[in-house]
Amino acid sequence: MSVAGVLHILSAPPELCPHIDWTLFGILHKPVSLSWTSQPACPGTVRSELAFEAVPGTAAAVTSALANWGQLRFEVTEDRSPGCDATRYSYTPALGIFTAVTAANGDILIPEGRLRQALSEASAPGASLAAELALLLGAAWDDELEPFRQAVAQLGTPPLTVVG
Repeated sequence: MSVAGVLHILSAPPELCPHIDWTLFGILHKPVSLSWTSQPACPGTVRSELAFEAVPGTAAAVTSALANWGQLRFEVTEDRSPGCDATRYSYTPALGIFTAVTAANGDILIPEGRLRQALSEASAPGASLAAELALLLGAAWDDELEPFRQAVAQLGTPPLTVVG
């Protein structure tokens, strides 16, 4: 069984590009040679995109491997598959990894247990439900990544590399 996914590398130091290709080869077991373009939201960095078909859980493996470098900004999505929900992973050096279950349209779905925990946390002195919900929705990651997404939107998507 395979599942579709997309990796959006929103910023990377150019010297890491060959290492990223090699890492993705190790996870996908297929040669990868990403096409890189400049990232104006962070001069001196580059961006790229990769569509892949792989086994369920590949997005988590990609996230774990790329986050270890601590210098990239990226997002990885993986479509749902039998027994697995769709997921989105976001990473920034300042915030680390954010993970969310997603609907077909990309909306974040928050499991009941996490909502109950947010309600419990919000009842503490000085806490707020709005702040707890912002954490569940990954608002801080969206705030940090949005300038990088906007640069991609303004300049056009980098050439999409497809591995599958």
